[in-house]
Amino acid sequence: MKKTVLTFGLISGECCVATWEIVYYKLMPGFAEKYAAHLVERAKASGASQQKMDETERRAKQFKQMYDNPAINVALTFTEVFPIGLVVTLLSAGILRKKVRDPEN
Repeated sequence: MKKTVLTFGLISGECCVATWEIVYYKLMPGFAEKYAAHLVERAKASGASQQKMDETERRAKQFKQMYDNPAINVALTFTEVFPIGLVVTLLSAGILRKKVRDPEN
């Protein structure tokens, strides 16, 4: 059962990653730029110091560079969804588990 649960968790994670890759590269080009700009604007709106805004801008640029690399994009997306998929799969397996019946009854 443990191997099956892990397999279902991996399959669900792979499906989610594949979907996100299509959405990210085909349906939402420019997502990283928009998200990075949003982070910087949010820092400015909060009245953060110039040092904090510079740090936020540096991190936003770093995020964009990382997320534009398909290998890193896949890895980050998978690490976001796999733990949730594994927990849901384990809960489902526990709830739907067949009970072994005693042949004498």
